[in-house]
Amino acid sequence: MQNLQLTQEWDKIFPQSDKVDHSKVTFHNRYGITLAADLYVPKNASGKLAAIAVSGPFGAVKEQASGFYAQTMAERGFLTLAFDPSFTGESGGEPRYMASPDINTEDFQAAVDYLSCRDDVDPERIGIIGICGWGGMALNAAALDTRVKATVASTMYDMTRVNAKGYFDAEDSAEARHEKRLALNAQRTEDYKNGSYVRAGGVVDPLPEDAPFFVKDYYDYYKTDRGYHARSLKELLIISEAVHTDLYDGGGKNAIPFDKLETFFTTYLK
Repeated sequence: MQNLQLTQEWDKIFPQSDKVDHSKVTFHNRYGITLAADLYVPKNASGKLAAIAVSGPFGAVKEQASGFYAQTMAERGFLTLAFDPSFTGESGGEPRYMASPDINTEDFQAAVDYLSCRDDVDPERIGIIGICGWGGMALNAAALDTRVKATVASTMYDMTRVNAKGYFDAEDSAEARHEKRLALNAQRTEDYKNGSYVRAGGVVDPLPEDAPFFVKDYYDYYKTDRGYHARSLKELLIISEAVHTDLYDGGGKNAIPFDKLETFFTTYLK
């Protein structure tokens, strides 16, 4: 495995819990990429525990929403693993900040590999949580991997539809989709010529006054102290009066249904 340089001090966007033990771990996927993760174990736990692997939102790092989910679920008795996907954060993989549905689905399966081989995990009781764009990756993994006994896709972002049709289906025509493909493939040529990869736009900064709500929503999380981090992606449960990023960290509204998550994983990770 690649020798990763991992930050050992607490650098999450949420406070450290005194109810769980935290440590940094690494594991590898089948593409040979070493992944970095935060392991959260309930204090004074004994025996083999039910375990949950967590990742997302798309483009985010484990110090943000996935770590918050993982630590909270560990407080509720689960051994949890919040990991940076390939090419992202402290994990390996080149070029940086790229994405691949195949490799990122494999990342979840690699997390299950790692958890299945731990002495303190019951391999018959492993679940996964995917947040935002990683909800789709979690569902991909669950469809492939019979070891995954329970799956939650939280505030799932349908990247396939947005990439095909644009936000709010604004590009829902054959001509618009063809123009997008032309632009993407022209960029591939330029990237190859230049020997580097141009990243997608990310969250706009500064925020325009006429920005649509979803852009303001992302800005409120990723570009403020609420969610910013220097290294920073099966049941429908509607959270009334919550917006997308409220399900990243609660948004001050206790919007994340942790009671429901605990009941769900307790039921299906028997």
